[in-house]
Amino acid sequence: HRALLASRSLVFKAELHGQMKERNEDRIAISDIQPAVFRALLRFIYTDSLPAIDDLNMEDSLEMTRHLLVAADRYAMDRLKLICAQILSKSLDVESVTTTLALADRHNCSVLKDACIEFIISSNKMDDVAKTQGFACLKRSWPSMLVTKNFGN
Repeated sequence: HRALLASRSLVFKAELHGQMKERNEDRIAISDIQPAVFRALLRFIYTDSLPAIDDLNMEDSLEMTRHLLVAADRYAMDRLKLICAQILSKSLDVESVTTTLALADRHNCSVLKDACIEFIISSNKMDDVAKTQGFACLKRSWPSMLVTKNFGN
């Protein structure tokens, strides 16, 4: 299992074969990722596919995808991160675009960030986006992003 994990993730490689303390551990505790998300991450590592999320409603499915993007960033799994970005890009709406933009920025996901910016610019719904709570938070948290992209009022 160690070899497979290390071959798919540079972070696992460093943890399991590098100089980190986890190298000599029989078990490694992962406390900052929900169990369902980590299972999905492991499934991707072993099968190169996402778990079936047909049992989840749309919002739960998107929430799982957001968490998977975070896990993919943490474990340096660029292909999974790209897949998550593509899924989230297709589900953008006025209410979610600013929080998705913040997520993309926080986790260095330029594909998703560009999709959010394009959505805001091309949707002709900037006024609607600017009225959302997410936009207000974005203005407070990342004012430089709004200025450089000419979003701010």
